[in-house]
Amino acid sequence: MWARLCLTIGALLLLGSAGSLIGGDLLLAHFGDQVTHPGGLGSAAAAGHNIDGPLNLLLVGIDERTGNAAMGARADSIIIAHVPASHDVVYLTSIPRDTRVSIPPDARSQYRGGTDKINAAFEFGYQNSGGRDEGLTLLAETVSNLAGGLKFNGAAIVNFDGFKDLVDALGGVHMCVDERTTSIHTGWNTRTGQEGEPYNFNADGIPTSLKPNMRPQVYEPGCYDMAAWQALDYVRQRDKLANNDGDYGRQRHQQQFIKAMLSKATSAGVITNPQKVDHMLNSIGKAVSFYNNDIPLADWILTLHGITPSRLVTLKANGGRYNTEVVDGQSYEILDATTKALLVAVDQDRVGEFVAAHPELVNDGSSTPSGPPSPTATGPSRRSRA
Repeated sequence: MWARLCLTIGALLLLGSAGSLIGGDLLLAHFGDQVTHPGGLGSAAAAGHNIDGPLNLLLVGIDERTGNAAMGARADSIIIAHVPASHDVVYLTSIPRDTRVSIPPDARSQYRGGTDKINAAFEFGYQNSGGRDEGLTLLAETVSNLAGGLKFNGAAIVNFDGFKDLVDALGGVHMCVDERTTSIHTGWNTRTGQEGEPYNFNADGIPTSLKPNMRPQVYEPGCYDMAAWQALDYVRQRDKLANNDGDYGRQRHQQQFIKAMLSKATSAGVITNPQKVDHMLNSIGKAVSFYNNDIPLADWILTLHGITPSRLVTLKANGGRYNTEVVDGQSYEILDATTKALLVAVDQDRVGEFVAAHPELVNDGSSTPSGPPSPTATGPSRRSRA
């Protein structure tokens, strides 16, 4: 579920390390071979083979059942990254996973087309041996139609299992918790100290009651140096957020996580350490598949080299609030008029102007917590796995 700007992180790492590591060209070639893939965008691919003007990237975090192809794969995070023609800022807009959309037919995966939640598009393309490439193609075409024909210059798929190694390679990240967050995935038995899921779940995967003797991991408002397992656990949560903002809260936390990762990845402690850079690059290769639309990776790196953590602007769909509609007993999110206008602005490279007129769309960077800070996030300071 982790759609992240790993391409930008990798680009900055490469640019920063090429001068200090022997064989920068070899490093670039090695990195490129690990992450770049052709195709994946279908009719949503931008025409031409240059990236001189404004750029749009589709970032997709997937939940892939490794070793169980019958379970398919879902797109749990969908982010449109827009880079204006000035190439000095990135605007990130998360599309709610439950957004009601029309999904076009797809011959390769044998999907006939229909109306569904947007995260189903990747799963429908993935089925019947369509795999990641076709899953991304069908999702890209669905998002393109949702945004009035928006074209993408590239796309990235991020896999959760590979992402664990990436955050470990960074040595964790500095995160600010903006609302009390209770984990439904991580907890400990108060009698035995054994880790496990703290809640019972109903058939729809919704947490219900606490299991006997279980204490859930809780993240209190405040700023912390989080270990990899803490950061990843925190940004997964949507069910027990103090503000009851559900998936919109999770989108905000994921966007904050992007900034935290980029800040850590470009810090002196990482970028000037050849061993850490090598670990980082190898971890990115395991976590990220970048569909470069036939643009050489070196061109992407040179184009995006000016992007820094302070130049990432994270935006709210639907103002960060639920806009739910029930159709035939199924609950969907409906994009409001302002969000639809934002997508038009993305297509027309007017996002800066649009955001200036709608400052309420900008997510708080969470430099100031919404409640009183506490010394540490609740729970043990170390654990064996993420």
